Amino acid sequence: MYAIESSPAKKKDATGDIAVDLYPFIREYKGGRIERLLHSSFVPVSEDAAANRGVATKDVIIDKSTGVSARLFLASRAAAAAAAAGEMLPVIVYIHGGSFCTESAFCRTYNNYAKSLAARTGALVVSVEYRLAPEHPMPAAYDDAWAALQWVASLSDPWLADYADPERMFLAGDSAGGNIAYHTAVRASRDGSLMDIEGLIIVHPYFWGSERLASETVWDGVAMFSPDLVDRLWPFVTAGHAGNDDPRINPPEEEIASLTCRRMLVAVAEKDILRDRGRQLAARMRDCAWAGDHVALVESEGEDHGFHLYNPLRATSKMLMESIVQFVNQRTALALPLPAALLPELHELHACEGKTSDSEMNSAKPIPGVPARPYIDMFGYGMAMKYWSGQKSMPRGSLHIGQAKASRTRYGLFLGGTRPNKTNKVSLPAAAPLQRVLLSTTFSSG
Repeated sequence: MYAIESSPAKKKDATGDIAVDLYPFIREYKGGRIERLLHSSFVPVSEDAAANRGVATKDVIIDKSTGVSARLFLASRAAAAAAAAGEMLPVIVYIHGGSFCTESAFCRTYNNYAKSLAARTGALVVSVEYRLAPEHPMPAAYDDAWAALQWVASLSDPWLADYADPERMFLAGDSAGGNIAYHTAVRASRDGSLMDIEGLIIVHPYFWGSERLASETVWDGVAMFSPDLVDRLWPFVTAGHAGNDDPRINPPEEEIASLTCRRMLVAVAEKDILRDRGRQLAARMRDCAWAGDHVALVESEGEDHGFHLYNPLRATSKMLMESIVQFVNQRTALALPLPAALLPELHELHACEGKTSDSEMNSAKPIPGVPARPYIDMFGYGMAMKYWSGQKSMPRGSLHIGQAKASRTRYGLFLGGTRPNKTNKVSLPAAAPLQRVLLSTTFSSG
């Protein structure tokens, strides 16, 4: 679990006054010191799958000049089953979140999530360690993710050569990592020389804009992000070179239309201030010629940003994972689907200036889901992590992010088209695509 400084009060230290305060994530002092407040502990690798809950892990250096590296996750049961059947495994290139300026592929939270993702999907997961702002302003993270995708496409690592199916490549990420994964997919679409991207999976993605959407106009003081905090993030991580009108955080429609990945899943959380940006992106993708019936929106009621990372055993977290599992594996027959409840109608999105079309979100229909990091040098472990090692320890308390529990969870996937009657139930033939299932039930959050 994450630890953060116990008090948000601004302070002075030996290096001077605080210059930038993005509590509870990061502070920059006028003396140049960077203090990362949100962190979880480093986890070593283990190539012994039996001692690591059935998943072997190893670390690789992708580019020595920049330090970009990755941790690979291989589930032994999936690898053995694929080998016995003469098949290969899907590959998920995963980009961690952390507001572009915190977190690591090697920290406990993302190590555990990627390990679970590999075990549940049966995919070979490549979790990317990219350079962090402000020491490495954007677009350094975009460049690192691109370098990682090129490395994966080369199949130069023995695990990739032995197990990876180049025709089943997925790009995935959460929060800032969702933004990075999206831009990596755009770059791959334009490059045309890499293996095709079958699917893009972005969970609670960070997108923003200079005009407010509905979910961005209010803050209850409890949700993880306030509008003011998000307003200050992008200028900070770009070293002041870009504002909130930057197309990199508010993608234009012509860029979205350039994507060539075959399927996309966007997950949002009801209480997340970024919710409507994810909804808007999914709706715009649904309108593109390439999308067809292959853009899904998953919404978790009563949850905040990143809840699945901090509370992985909750019913909503398990259901979100199941929707990702089936999205990755929907080419195969579906085993015992996890029931999922139907969401209510999508709220129409409105920019404060009235410039967002009401029709953007009106073409969606529900489809089901079946359902303390140390900084040490690269191997020493990576990038800006080294900046933490020399810092003086500060008093810390514990913060459980996404702490609110919903008494009831309604959960589902949305696909463009006409909304069916909520009372209709449709059976699923074994070879039918995921989006044709409609199941309804109620879950208690735990």
